[in-house]
Amino acid sequence: MPRATQPDVAQSLARYRALSDETRMQIMHMLVGKERCVCELADALAVSQPLLSHHLKTLRESGLVRVRRSGRWMHYSLDADALDEAAGALADVAASHRETAEIKRMCC
Repeated sequence: MPRATQPDVAQSLARYRALSDETRMQIMHMLVGKERCVCELADALAVSQPLLSHHLKTLRESGLVRVRRSGRWMHYSLDADALDEAAGALADVAASHRETAEIKRMCC
């Protein structure tokens, strides 16, 4: 099983931190299958614009969300590759755990 490199670990941590907030998870769910304008997100979430900007910045910096400018509006969408990488990192940990647990069962 390949070991994660230090940059991979840092990127995974940034993504998991981004997902550890209820509002950011709501944003992620709102973006499933659809690009949304920041105004749509603001209306649906009923949070202040500065707080929404903070959450969107966190998601963008983690790589989980992409942004596209159209005129004066920003449109957000999920980055499926980043989501796959985050899920893959957890799958690697689970697989390593299973392997280790199996070896321990054979020993002593």
